[in-house]
Amino acid sequence: MPIWVRQAAAIPIRDDRVCLVTSSSGRRWVIPKGQIDPGHTAGEAALVEAWEEAGLVGALDGEPLGAYAYEKLGREHHVLVFRMVVTEVRDEWPERSLRSRVWVTLDEALDRVDEPGLRDLLRLAFRLRHPERLMAAAV
Repeated sequence: MPIWVRQAAAIPIRDDRVCLVTSSSGRRWVIPKGQIDPGHTAGEAALVEAWEEAGLVGALDGEPLGAYAYEKLGREHHVLVFRMVVTEVRDEWPERSLRSRVWVTLDEALDRVDEPGLRDLLRLAFRLRHPERLMAAAV
Protein backbone atom coordinates (compact mmCIF):
# COMPACT_ATOMS: atom_id res chain seq x y z
CA MET A 1 0.00 0.00 0.00
CA PRO A 2 1.51 3.37 -1.00
CA ILE A 3 2.23 5.94 1.66
CA TRP A 4 0.93 9.35 0.65
CA VAL A 5 2.76 12.51 1.54
CA ARG A 6 0.19 14.79 3.19
CA GLN A 7 0.40 18.45 2.23
CA ALA A 8 -1.67 21.59 2.67
CA ALA A 9 -1.94 24.56 0.35
CA ALA A 10 -3.51 27.98 0.03
CA ILE A 11 -5.09 29.63 -2.99
CA PRO A 12 -4.29 33.24 -2.08
CA ILE A 13 -6.83 35.73 -3.48
CA ARG A 14 -6.81 39.52 -3.36
CA ASP A 15 -8.67 42.02 -5.55
CA ASP A 16 -9.94 39.27 -7.90
CA ARG A 17 -6.41 38.00 -8.54
CA VAL A 18 -4.64 34.88 -7.38
CA CYS A 19 -1.03 34.66 -6.26
CA LEU A 20 1.13 31.97 -7.83
CA VAL A 21 4.73 31.14 -6.93
CA THR A 22 7.37 29.22 -8.79
CA SER A 23 8.03 25.66 -7.74
CA SER A 24 11.24 24.85 -5.86
CA SER A 25 12.85 24.00 -9.21
CA GLY A 26 11.66 27.31 -10.66
CA ARG A 27 10.18 25.59 -13.71
CA ARG A 28 6.46 25.58 -12.88
CA TRP A 29 3.86 27.88 -11.40
CA VAL A 30 2.11 26.53 -8.30
CA ILE A 31 0.28 27.72 -5.20
CA PRO A 32 2.05 27.84 -1.83
CA LYS A 33 2.01 24.32 -0.39
CA GLY A 34 4.01 22.03 1.85
CA GLN A 35 3.96 19.14 4.25
CA ILE A 36 1.78 19.14 7.32
CA ASP A 37 4.18 18.97 10.25
CA PRO A 38 3.30 16.79 13.26
CA GLY A 39 1.19 18.73 15.75
CA HIS A 40 -0.10 21.17 13.13
CA THR A 41 -3.45 21.25 11.37
CA ALA A 42 -3.75 21.43 7.61
CA GLY A 43 -4.97 25.01 7.94
CA GLU A 44 -1.97 26.02 10.03
CA ALA A 45 0.34 24.44 7.47
CA ALA A 46 -1.36 26.29 4.60
CA LEU A 47 -0.90 29.65 6.37
CA VAL A 48 2.76 28.90 7.10
CA GLU A 49 3.43 27.95 3.48
CA ALA A 50 1.72 31.11 2.18
CA TRP A 51 4.03 33.16 4.40
CA GLU A 52 7.24 31.22 3.73
CA GLU A 53 6.82 30.79 -0.04
CA ALA A 54 4.98 34.00 -0.98
CA GLY A 55 5.18 36.51 1.88
CA LEU A 56 1.41 36.54 2.33
CA VAL A 57 -0.68 36.98 5.47
CA GLY A 58 -4.42 36.38 5.56
CA ALA A 59 -7.33 34.23 6.64
CA LEU A 60 -8.49 30.86 5.37
CA ASP A 61 -12.06 29.79 4.75
CA GLY A 62 -13.33 27.57 7.56
CA GLU A 63 -13.40 24.47 5.38
CA PRO A 64 -11.02 23.33 2.62
CA LEU A 65 -12.06 23.77 -1.02
CA GLY A 66 -11.01 20.23 -1.78
CA ALA A 67 -7.91 18.24 -2.58
CA TYR A 68 -5.80 17.07 -5.48
CA ALA A 69 -3.00 14.55 -5.90
CA TYR A 70 0.25 14.59 -7.83
CA GLU A 71 3.39 12.49 -8.06
CA LYS A 72 6.87 13.75 -7.22
CA LEU A 73 10.05 11.70 -6.91
CA GLY A 74 8.07 8.48 -7.20
CA ARG A 75 5.72 9.29 -4.31
CA GLU A 76 2.08 10.30 -4.30
CA HIS A 77 1.34 13.65 -2.69
CA HIS A 78 -2.15 14.46 -1.41
CA VAL A 79 -2.79 18.21 -1.07
CA LEU A 80 -5.65 19.65 0.99
CA VAL A 81 -6.39 23.11 -0.43
CA PHE A 82 -7.87 26.16 1.30
CA ARG A 83 -8.96 29.48 -0.16
CA MET A 84 -7.09 32.34 1.51
CA VAL A 85 -8.24 35.96 1.64
CA VAL A 86 -4.98 37.92 1.63
CA THR A 87 -4.82 40.87 4.03
CA GLU A 88 -1.12 41.69 3.78
CA VAL A 89 1.59 41.28 1.14
CA ARG A 90 5.13 41.63 2.46
CA ASP A 91 8.16 42.68 0.40
CA GLU A 92 10.48 40.38 2.35
CA TRP A 93 9.75 36.72 3.14
CA PRO A 94 11.72 33.55 3.95
CA GLU A 95 11.89 32.03 0.42
CA ARG A 96 12.09 35.29 -1.56
CA SER A 97 15.48 34.35 -3.02
CA LEU A 98 14.19 30.89 -4.07
CA ARG A 99 10.82 31.71 -5.63
CA SER A 100 9.11 34.28 -7.80
CA ARG A 101 5.65 35.56 -6.93
CA VAL A 102 3.06 36.84 -9.40
CA TRP A 103 -0.53 38.09 -9.14
CA VAL A 104 -2.68 36.97 -12.06
CA THR A 105 -6.30 36.67 -13.13
CA LEU A 106 -8.06 33.32 -12.92
CA ASP A 107 -7.65 32.77 -16.67
CA GLU A 108 -3.92 33.50 -16.49
CA ALA A 109 -3.57 31.13 -13.53
CA LEU A 110 -5.37 28.36 -15.42
CA ASP A 111 -2.92 28.81 -18.32
CA ARG A 112 0.13 28.60 -16.02
CA VAL A 113 -0.82 25.72 -13.69
CA ASP A 114 -0.12 22.14 -14.84
CA GLU A 115 -2.16 19.97 -12.44
CA PRO A 116 -5.76 19.45 -13.65
CA GLY A 117 -7.01 18.97 -10.07
CA LEU A 118 -5.52 22.28 -9.03
CA ARG A 119 -7.07 24.04 -12.03
CA ASP A 120 -10.49 22.72 -10.92
CA LEU A 121 -9.94 24.07 -7.40
CA LEU A 122 -8.86 27.47 -8.76
CA ARG A 123 -12.13 27.67 -10.70
CA LEU A 124 -14.08 26.69 -7.59
CA ALA A 125 -12.31 29.30 -5.44
CA PHE A 126 -13.42 32.06 -7.79
CA ARG A 127 -16.98 30.74 -8.24
CA LEU A 128 -17.47 30.62 -4.47
CA ARG A 129 -16.09 34.13 -4.13
CA HIS A 130 -18.67 35.30 -6.67
CA PRO A 131 -21.90 33.31 -6.12
CA GLU A 132 -23.48 34.97 -9.18
CA ARG A 133 -20.85 33.20 -11.30
CA LEU A 134 -21.96 29.90 -9.76
CA MET A 135 -25.49 30.56 -10.99
CA ALA A 136 -24.25 31.52 -14.44
CA ALA A 137 -22.13 28.39 -14.61
CA ALA A 138 -25.14 26.21 -13.77
CA VAL A 139 -27.28 27.60 -16.59
